[in-house]
Amino acid sequence: MASMRSLLRLAPRAHLARPATNTTRTLPVAQQQRTFMFQSHAADDRKKAQEAEEASEDLAGGNEDPNMNGNYPDPTLTSALPVKRQFRDPYADWWDPQERRNYGETVHEDNDVLGVFSPEAYTHFSTGWGGVLMGSFIATVGALCGIVYNYYPDRASVPRTYPGGLEAELGGPEAPRAAMTEADMRAIIEGDK
Repeated sequence: MASMRSLLRLAPRAHLARPATNTTRTLPVAQQQRTFMFQSHAADDRKKAQEAEEASEDLAGGNEDPNMNGNYPDPTLTSALPVKRQFRDPYADWWDPQERRNYGETVHEDNDVLGVFSPEAYTHFSTGWGGVLMGSFIATVGALCGIVYNYYPDRASVPRTYPGGLEAELGGPEAPRAAMTEADMRAIIEGDK
């Protein structure tokens, strides 16, 4: 579909017949007169200033300027629908292959959003498929944790116990205690209340 659009876009520019004689010369592309949806109507010797003003009103399409874009041509009338350039056919015969646009194609007023150098639209996964992938990842990690929890071996040894809890080895009940500070004494007294 995109290649058909590009062919239709190129069709008016195709030369159907060559000149019969070699006396006529085709001008280079930069010197050829290009016309778009409108022609400029400047005031000169042949036109009156009033005609030039009427022509400038024609540029705006009467008094219709719903988007208030300063007499900029409506891109929906002068070019294809606003499609991000990343979705245009990269192998088509573009005048500017990097930006994927043709010579004389009116630049869309949202070119900063639609151009090739704008951030690309994410089309790799849909939202539903992304949720399926994220859920399967969480389920896999949870299953792996459960398997490791069930099959992880216990400690090979049991903590050693001593008769009396080493009370005799640590000095018994009459062993001298460490010296207490006044703060420790106050804490004991206040704790008793």
